[in-house]
Amino acid sequence: MLQLPQSPQMTRTLVSLADSYERCRQITAEYSKTFYMGTQLMPDEKRRAIWAIYVWCRRTDELVDGPMAGSTTLETLDQWEKHLECVFSGQPMDDEDVALVDTLSRYPLDIQPFRDMIAGQRMDLHRSRYETFEDLQLYCYRVAGTVGLMSMSVMGVAQPESKSPWDDQKIHIPKDEAIALGIANQLTNILRDVGEDARRGRIYIPLEELAQFDYSEQDLMNGVIDDRWRALMKFQIQRARKFYESAEQGIRVLNPDIRWPIWAALLLYSRILNAIERNQYDVFTRRAYVPNWRKLMCLPIALVRSKAL
Repeated sequence: MLQLPQSPQMTRTLVSLADSYERCRQITAEYSKTFYMGTQLMPDEKRRAIWAIYVWCRRTDELVDGPMAGSTTLETLDQWEKHLECVFSGQPMDDEDVALVDTLSRYPLDIQPFRDMIAGQRMDLHRSRYETFEDLQLYCYRVAGTVGLMSMSVMGVAQPESKSPWDDQKIHIPKDEAIALGIANQLTNILRDVGEDARRGRIYIPLEELAQFDYSEQDLMNGVIDDRWRALMKFQIQRARKFYESAEQGIRVLNPDIRWPIWAALLLYSRILNAIERNQYDVFTRRAYVPNWRKLMCLPIALVRSKAL
């Protein structure tokens, strides 16, 4: 079980840097196998940084969605934000922080996306419905688009080939594309986890869109699969794929050493949408997942795209 943050013990000796990164690796491998596979294609230093960021994000999410979520309050999240500020000031508070503090010393990460993610958890603490997609998109940015911004600082952007004094070519920083990839991933999670979320009393599909397809909250809670539901899911999947398409445009400007793993991560995660379709949109009794052999098939495709696009 993932350990949640405890009250800081200032006299406690923390683990070594190597051990902290190893713990982050183990947590990433255990809780996100698909994501972990993508990180295996990254250069060593970048993959370790991504593990450290992932674990902080995982711990933040667990405050609201984990086994101890029932005791989480707004004050808990306020304390977690203060914990974050200590980490950004170079003061690790627990074992996992040791790796993140080192990552912050190596890459120009901004604290704001981390704060925004905590704001997303505050939304989850008191909201179980979203009326419109605009409302949902803000939530998706906070809990997942922020991950794109955090990760982009580690990935790095390729420098223009021409460096002539008279060449004023500006470097494109793909922030919007990074956010789009995070939102695409979160929309995929939402569609995959409809049944699980319903059992917790949560509906993330916008209520306005349920009404648009004449599908009620009660239908969703009862797991009704009919033509209305299939049409609604096709609509949701099409929108998620548009966000993936938007994200693709930013990969070509990333550092060459990171394009293959990012293409791989995008393809691997977007294939969950294909799995939902293969399951005939049954996200109530069947969990959509990508078998290992399908994951492996994505890798050479991702490699070709990283070279050609």
